[in-house]
Amino acid sequence: MAEETAKRKNQWIEWLKAILIAIILAFLLRSFVFATSIVEGESMEPTLESGETILFNKFVYLTGEPERGDIVIIDRPIKNYVKRVIALPGETIKFRNHELYINGEKYKQNFISEEAQNHTGNFGPIKVPENSYFVMGDNREVSLDSRNGLDFIKEENIIGRTEFIVFPVDEWATIK
Repeated sequence: MAEETAKRKNQWIEWLKAILIAIILAFLLRSFVFATSIVEGESMEPTLESGETILFNKFVYLTGEPERGDIVIIDRPIKNYVKRVIALPGETIKFRNHELYINGEKYKQNFISEEAQNHTGNFGPIKVPENSYFVMGDNREVSLDSRNGLDFIKEENIIGRTEFIVFPVDEWATIK
């Protein structure tokens, strides 16, 4: 009888250890590797739609830097923003006659529709400061971005790169 009680007590201790390890691991992953965010607004349509929950990678920029085309999470005091990196530190960007130019060369934006491109107004040339990025939403007509209110985004304000749409479940997909 005492042997059986000791065996049950050991099983409970093992279960508690396993649960504690799982909680610690989940906390570490959430804090340093992956987190979720909910897309608010129409600025990234059709790539991301308002209400979708996305999983973003917090670790990727600890070992590397944002690249052109990355969809990033931007940390701001009031709320986080989801935008696409268009120009990198030190580059000069301009938009003329529905065409994007980076350092004087035409750049093809494969990630947006022709309609979205046609709704991008002329701007620039603008030189992106060192340690900063120029970002825009894919739905250029309604996007608050580096052109009109978000300004250049400092590298330390980019907290992750979007990886997956996780909700709604029927729209699970990797993000490009």
